[in-house]
Amino acid sequence: MPETRLAAPRLHRAARIDDAIHGFRVRWARRRGHQPTVIPYAGYGSTTRIRVLGRVVLATQPKPGSRAAKKLQKREDRVRGWRSFTSVPLGDVDVLIEVEGIRRTVRADRGGVVDASVDVELEPGWHSITMTAAGSEPVEAPVSIVAPGTDVGIVCDIDDTVMVTALPRPFLAFWNTFVLDVHARTPTPGMSVFLERLTAEHPTAPVVYLSTGAWNVAPTLTRFLSRNLYPRGPLLLTDWGPTHDRFFRNGREHKEKNLRRLAAEFPEIRWILIGDDGQHDEEIYGEFALDKPGHVRAVVIRQLSPSEAVLAGGRSKLDQGLASSAVPWVFAPDGAGLLEQLEELGRA
Repeated sequence: MPETRLAAPRLHRAARIDDAIHGFRVRWARRRGHQPTVIPYAGYGSTTRIRVLGRVVLATQPKPGSRAAKKLQKREDRVRGWRSFTSVPLGDVDVLIEVEGIRRTVRADRGGVVDASVDVELEPGWHSITMTAAGSEPVEAPVSIVAPGTDVGIVCDIDDTVMVTALPRPFLAFWNTFVLDVHARTPTPGMSVFLERLTAEHPTAPVVYLSTGAWNVAPTLTRFLSRNLYPRGPLLLTDWGPTHDRFFRNGREHKEKNLRRLAAEFPEIRWILIGDDGQHDEEIYGEFALDKPGHVRAVVIRQLSPSEAVLAGGRSKLDQGLASSAVPWVFAPDGAGLLEQLEELGRA
Protein backbone atom coordinates (compact mmCIF):
# COMPACT_ATOMS: atom_id res chain seq x y z
CA MET A 1 0.00 0.00 0.00
CA PRO A 2 1.54 3.34 -1.05
CA GLU A 3 2.58 5.73 1.74
CA THR A 4 0.16 8.59 2.30
CA ARG A 5 1.77 12.00 2.71
CA LEU A 6 -0.05 14.89 4.31
CA ALA A 7 0.00 18.05 2.27
CA ALA A 8 1.96 20.92 3.80
CA PRO A 9 -0.28 23.71 5.10
CA ARG A 10 -0.74 26.55 2.64
CA LEU A 11 1.15 29.64 3.72
CA HIS A 12 -0.62 32.94 4.26
CA ARG A 13 0.09 35.45 1.47
CA ALA A 14 2.04 37.66 3.89
CA ALA A 15 4.19 34.66 4.85
CA ARG A 16 4.89 33.87 1.19
CA ILE A 17 5.94 37.47 0.57
CA ASP A 18 8.04 37.42 3.73
CA ASP A 19 9.75 34.19 2.60
CA ALA A 20 10.55 35.68 -0.81
CA ILE A 21 12.11 38.79 0.77
CA HIS A 22 13.94 36.63 3.27
CA GLY A 23 15.38 34.44 0.51
CA PHE A 24 16.79 37.53 -1.22
CA ARG A 25 18.34 38.76 2.06
CA VAL A 26 19.95 35.37 2.71
CA ARG A 27 21.55 35.33 -0.75
CA TRP A 28 22.72 38.93 -0.29
CA ALA A 29 24.23 38.18 3.13
CA ARG A 30 26.04 35.08 1.89
CA ARG A 31 27.52 37.04 -1.03
CA ARG A 32 28.88 39.53 1.50
CA GLY A 33 30.58 36.73 3.38
CA HIS A 34 28.24 36.53 6.37
CA GLN A 35 28.41 33.23 8.20
CA PRO A 36 25.87 31.27 10.28
CA THR A 37 25.88 32.48 13.88
CA VAL A 38 23.91 31.09 16.81
CA ILE A 39 22.54 33.67 19.26
CA PRO A 40 21.95 31.85 22.55
CA TYR A 41 19.08 32.71 24.88
CA ALA A 42 18.64 31.59 28.47
CA GLY A 43 16.71 28.34 28.79
CA TYR A 44 15.14 26.52 31.70
CA GLY A 45 14.01 23.08 32.76
CA SER A 46 13.97 20.30 35.30
CA THR A 47 16.81 17.95 36.26
CA THR A 48 15.69 15.60 33.48
CA ARG A 49 14.42 17.82 30.66
CA ILE A 50 15.28 21.35 29.49
CA ARG A 51 13.87 23.88 27.06
CA VAL A 52 16.63 25.17 24.77
CA LEU A 53 16.18 28.62 23.22
CA GLY A 54 18.23 30.45 20.61
CA ARG A 55 18.30 31.89 17.12
CA VAL A 56 20.39 31.26 14.00
CA VAL A 57 21.30 34.29 11.87
CA LEU A 58 23.78 35.20 9.15
CA ALA A 59 26.32 37.70 10.48
CA THR A 60 29.94 38.79 10.26
CA GLN A 61 32.25 36.86 12.56
CA PRO A 62 35.46 38.72 13.51
CA LYS A 63 38.23 36.66 15.03
CA PRO A 64 37.68 36.17 18.79
CA GLY A 65 39.83 38.58 20.83
CA SER A 66 40.63 40.79 17.86
CA ARG A 67 40.16 44.54 17.83
CA ALA A 68 37.21 44.09 15.45
CA ALA A 69 35.55 41.65 17.86
CA LYS A 70 35.99 44.02 20.82
CA LYS A 71 34.65 46.92 18.79
CA LEU A 72 31.64 44.86 17.72
CA GLN A 73 30.91 43.82 21.32
CA LYS A 74 31.13 47.42 22.54
CA ARG A 75 28.75 48.52 19.80
CA GLU A 76 26.31 45.70 20.59
CA ASP A 77 26.29 46.67 24.28
CA ARG A 78 24.91 50.08 23.35
CA VAL A 79 23.01 49.13 20.21
CA ARG A 80 19.55 50.51 19.61
CA GLY A 81 16.82 47.96 19.13
CA TRP A 82 16.28 48.57 15.44
CA ARG A 83 19.73 47.22 14.57
CA SER A 84 18.76 43.83 15.95
CA PHE A 85 16.17 43.59 13.18
CA THR A 86 18.75 44.03 10.42
CA SER A 87 20.28 40.60 11.04
CA VAL A 88 19.26 37.91 8.58
CA PRO A 89 17.68 34.85 10.23
CA LEU A 90 18.66 31.46 8.85
CA GLY A 91 15.68 29.15 9.07
CA ASP A 92 15.15 25.41 8.73
CA VAL A 93 18.71 24.47 9.72
CA ASP A 94 19.98 21.85 12.14
CA VAL A 95 21.49 22.99 15.45
CA LEU A 96 23.68 20.69 17.52
CA ILE A 97 23.05 20.86 21.28
CA GLU A 98 25.71 19.48 23.63
CA VAL A 99 24.90 19.00 27.31
CA GLU A 100 27.39 17.31 29.62
CA GLY A 101 28.89 15.33 26.74
CA ILE A 102 25.49 14.28 25.36
CA ARG A 103 24.67 15.54 21.87
CA ARG A 104 21.26 16.17 20.35
CA THR A 105 20.33 17.71 17.01
CA VAL A 106 17.31 20.04 16.86
CA ARG A 107 15.79 22.09 14.06
CA ALA A 108 15.43 25.87 13.87
CA ASP A 109 12.06 27.06 12.53
CA ARG A 110 11.50 29.17 9.43
CA GLY A 111 12.44 32.30 11.41
CA GLY A 112 15.69 30.79 12.67
CA VAL A 113 14.31 30.36 16.20
CA VAL A 114 15.37 27.31 18.18
CA ASP A 115 12.79 26.23 20.77
CA ALA A 116 13.30 22.58 21.60
CA SER A 117 13.10 20.19 24.53
CA VAL A 118 16.11 18.00 25.29
CA ASP A 119 16.43 15.16 27.81
CA VAL A 120 19.27 15.73 30.31
CA GLU A 121 20.65 14.74 33.68
CA LEU A 122 21.60 17.97 35.48
CA GLU A 123 21.76 19.24 39.04
CA PRO A 124 19.64 22.25 40.12
CA GLY A 125 21.11 25.69 39.41
CA TRP A 126 22.53 27.47 36.39
CA HIS A 127 24.40 25.47 33.76
CA SER A 128 25.88 26.16 30.33
CA ILE A 129 25.11 24.16 27.22
CA THR A 130 26.77 24.42 23.80
CA MET A 131 24.92 25.27 20.59
CA THR A 132 26.39 24.96 17.09
CA ALA A 133 24.97 25.28 13.57
CA ALA A 134 26.76 24.11 10.42
CA GLY A 135 29.50 26.65 9.68
CA SER A 136 29.12 28.51 12.97
CA GLU A 137 31.34 28.80 16.02
CA PRO A 138 30.11 27.01 19.17
CA VAL A 139 28.38 29.29 21.67
CA GLU A 140 27.34 28.73 25.28
CA ALA A 141 23.75 29.23 26.42
CA PRO A 142 22.75 29.49 30.10
CA VAL A 143 20.07 27.13 31.38
CA SER A 144 18.28 27.39 34.73
CA ILE A 145 17.50 24.00 36.29
CA VAL A 146 14.65 24.03 38.80
CA ALA A 147 15.21 21.97 41.93
CA PRO A 148 12.85 19.05 42.60
CA GLY A 149 10.27 19.93 45.23
CA THR A 150 10.13 23.62 44.26
CA ASP A 151 6.56 24.80 44.83
CA VAL A 152 6.74 28.54 44.03
CA GLY A 153 7.59 30.23 40.73
CA ILE A 154 7.37 33.75 39.27
CA VAL A 155 6.06 34.77 35.85
CA CYS A 156 6.54 38.47 35.07
CA ASP A 157 5.51 40.68 32.17
CA ILE A 158 8.01 43.30 30.89
CA ASP A 159 6.39 46.33 29.20
CA ASP A 160 4.73 48.60 31.79
CA THR A 161 5.51 46.04 34.49
CA VAL A 162 9.30 46.11 34.91
CA MET A 163 9.97 48.78 32.26
CA VAL A 164 8.02 51.97 31.57
CA THR A 165 7.95 54.22 28.51
CA ALA A 166 5.61 57.23 28.59
CA LEU A 167 4.29 56.94 25.05
CA PRO A 168 0.90 56.24 23.47
CA ARG A 169 0.31 52.49 23.29
CA PRO A 170 0.33 52.29 19.45
CA PHE A 171 3.88 53.68 19.44
CA LEU A 172 5.22 51.92 22.54
CA ALA A 173 6.35 48.70 20.90
CA PHE A 174 7.86 50.58 17.96
CA TRP A 175 9.78 52.95 20.25
CA ASN A 176 11.08 50.25 22.59
CA THR A 177 12.03 47.97 19.72
CA PHE A 178 13.44 50.23 17.04
CA VAL A 179 14.53 53.49 18.68
CA LEU A 180 15.26 53.47 22.38
CA ASP A 181 18.79 52.82 23.61
CA VAL A 182 19.00 50.25 26.38
CA HIS A 183 20.47 52.86 28.75
CA ALA A 184 17.44 55.13 28.27
CA ARG A 185 14.81 52.56 29.22
CA THR A 186 13.10 53.39 32.50
CA PRO A 187 12.64 50.73 35.19
CA THR A 188 9.31 50.67 37.04
CA PRO A 189 9.73 52.10 40.58
CA GLY A 190 10.26 49.43 43.19
CA MET A 191 9.78 46.43 40.92
CA SER A 192 13.36 45.17 41.02
CA VAL A 193 13.30 45.28 44.83
CA PHE A 194 9.92 43.55 44.85
CA LEU A 195 11.19 40.69 42.68
CA GLU A 196 14.44 40.48 44.64
CA ARG A 197 12.48 40.11 47.88
CA LEU A 198 10.35 37.37 46.36
CA THR A 199 13.39 35.42 45.19
CA ALA A 200 15.09 35.91 48.58
CA GLU A 201 12.01 34.46 50.27
CA HIS A 202 11.88 31.59 47.76
CA PRO A 203 15.52 30.90 46.75
CA THR A 204 14.66 28.00 44.43
CA ALA A 205 11.78 29.79 42.67
CA PRO A 206 12.30 30.08 38.90
CA VAL A 207 11.77 33.55 37.43
CA VAL A 208 10.37 33.67 33.88
CA TYR A 209 9.87 36.91 31.93
CA LEU A 210 6.90 36.42 29.60
CA SER A 211 6.38 39.15 27.01
CA THR A 212 5.00 39.72 23.53
CA GLY A 213 8.28 41.37 22.50
CA ALA A 214 10.29 39.94 19.60
CA TRP A 215 13.23 37.57 20.02
CA ASN A 216 15.36 40.09 18.14
CA VAL A 217 15.55 42.31 21.24
CA ALA A 218 16.23 39.53 23.77
CA PRO A 219 19.93 40.55 24.24
CA THR A 220 18.89 44.18 24.82
CA LEU A 221 16.20 43.22 27.33
CA THR A 222 18.60 40.86 29.12
CA ARG A 223 21.10 43.71 29.55
CA PHE A 224 18.33 46.02 30.80
CA LEU A 225 17.21 43.51 33.42
CA SER A 226 20.79 42.91 34.56
CA ARG A 227 21.71 46.60 34.79
CA ASN A 228 18.60 47.35 36.84
CA LEU A 229 19.22 44.43 39.23
CA TYR A 230 16.23 42.32 38.26
CA PRO A 231 16.53 38.61 39.11
CA ARG A 232 18.12 36.47 36.43
CA GLY A 233 15.70 34.38 34.41
CA PRO A 234 14.84 33.23 30.89
CA LEU A 235 12.82 35.37 28.49
CA LEU A 236 9.88 33.90 26.59
CA LEU A 237 9.34 36.17 23.58
CA THR A 238 7.83 35.84 20.11
CA ASP A 239 9.27 35.68 16.62
CA TRP A 240 9.10 38.73 14.35
CA GLY A 241 6.98 38.76 11.21
CA PRO A 242 3.94 36.87 9.89
CA THR A 243 3.16 33.25 10.71
CA HIS A 244 2.19 30.57 8.19
CA ASP A 245 -1.51 31.38 8.64
CA ARG A 246 -1.83 35.05 9.65
CA PHE A 247 -0.31 38.46 9.00
CA PHE A 248 0.39 39.35 12.65
CA ARG A 249 1.36 37.08 15.52
CA ASN A 250 -1.12 36.70 18.36
CA GLY A 251 0.52 38.05 21.52
CA ARG A 252 -2.28 36.92 23.77
CA GLU A 253 -2.11 33.38 22.41
CA HIS A 254 1.66 33.42 23.00
CA LYS A 255 1.19 34.21 26.70
CA GLU A 256 -1.65 31.73 27.19
CA LYS A 257 0.29 28.94 25.48
CA ASN A 258 3.39 29.48 27.58
CA LEU A 259 1.44 29.63 30.84
CA ARG A 260 -0.15 26.29 30.00
CA ARG A 261 3.25 24.87 29.09
CA LEU A 262 4.80 26.00 32.38
CA ALA A 263 1.92 24.40 34.28
CA ALA A 264 2.48 21.12 32.44
CA GLU A 265 6.27 21.19 32.83
CA PHE A 266 6.17 22.00 36.55
CA PRO A 267 2.93 20.53 37.94
CA GLU A 268 3.99 21.08 41.57
CA ILE A 269 4.72 24.80 41.19
CA ARG A 270 2.19 27.50 42.05
CA TRP A 271 3.03 30.65 40.11
CA ILE A 272 2.97 34.29 41.18
CA LEU A 273 1.72 36.00 38.00
CA ILE A 274 2.87 39.62 37.65
CA GLY A 275 1.56 42.06 35.04
CA ASP A 276 -0.15 45.43 34.60
CA ASP A 277 -3.63 46.80 33.99
CA GLY A 278 -2.83 48.47 30.67
CA GLN A 279 -3.00 45.40 28.42
CA HIS A 280 -4.62 41.98 28.68
CA ASP A 281 -2.64 40.64 31.62
CA GLU A 282 -5.59 40.72 34.01
CA GLU A 283 -7.80 38.79 31.62
CA ILE A 284 -5.08 36.29 30.65
CA TYR A 285 -4.04 35.64 34.24
CA GLY A 286 -7.64 35.55 35.46
CA GLU A 287 -8.69 32.94 32.90
CA PHE A 288 -5.61 30.86 33.68
CA ALA A 289 -6.33 31.08 37.42
CA LEU A 290 -9.93 29.95 36.88
CA ASP A 291 -8.83 27.10 34.65
CA LYS A 292 -5.90 25.98 36.81
CA PRO A 293 -6.30 27.45 40.33
CA GLY A 294 -3.93 24.86 41.75
CA HIS A 295 -1.11 26.33 39.65
CA VAL A 296 -1.52 29.97 40.76
CA ARG A 297 -0.30 31.32 44.10
CA ALA A 298 -1.34 34.94 43.46
CA VAL A 299 -2.05 37.43 40.68
CA VAL A 300 -0.11 40.70 41.04
CA ILE A 301 -1.19 43.69 38.94
CA ARG A 302 0.82 46.90 38.70
CA GLN A 303 -1.62 49.80 38.24
CA LEU A 304 -0.67 52.40 35.67
CA SER A 305 -0.55 56.04 36.71
CA PRO A 306 -3.32 58.30 35.30
CA SER A 307 -0.98 59.65 32.61
CA GLU A 308 0.26 56.16 31.71
CA ALA A 309 -3.32 54.91 31.54
CA VAL A 310 -4.26 57.72 29.13
CA LEU A 311 -1.30 56.92 26.91
CA ALA A 312 -2.12 53.22 27.08
CA GLY A 313 -5.67 53.92 25.92
CA GLY A 314 -7.23 53.39 29.34
CA ARG A 315 -7.14 50.68 31.96
CA SER A 316 -8.37 47.18 31.33
CA LYS A 317 -11.64 46.39 33.07
CA LEU A 318 -11.35 43.25 35.16
CA ASP A 319 -14.30 40.93 34.89
CA GLN A 320 -15.23 40.17 38.49
CA GLY A 321 -15.96 36.62 37.45
CA LEU A 322 -12.27 36.19 36.65
CA ALA A 323 -11.18 37.35 40.10
CA SER A 324 -11.61 33.88 41.54
CA SER A 325 -11.82 33.77 45.33
CA ALA A 326 -9.53 30.73 45.23
CA VAL A 327 -6.64 32.91 44.05
CA PRO A 328 -5.68 36.20 45.79
CA TRP A 329 -5.25 39.35 43.69
CA VAL A 330 -3.22 42.43 44.65
CA PHE A 331 -3.13 45.84 42.97
CA ALA A 332 -0.70 48.75 43.49
CA PRO A 333 1.11 51.36 41.36
CA ASP A 334 4.62 50.28 42.37
CA GLY A 335 6.68 47.43 43.70
CA ALA A 336 6.59 48.59 47.34
CA GLY A 337 2.79 48.58 47.44
CA LEU A 338 2.56 45.20 45.73
CA LEU A 339 5.05 43.66 48.16
CA GLU A 340 3.22 45.05 51.20
CA GLN A 341 -0.12 43.63 50.09
CA LEU A 342 1.35 40.28 49.13
CA GLU A 343 3.03 40.02 52.54
CA GLU A 344 -0.26 40.83 54.28
CA LEU A 345 -1.87 37.93 52.43
CA GLY A 346 1.02 35.63 53.33
CA ARG A 347 1.78 34.97 49.65
CA ALA A 348 5.11 36.82 49.33
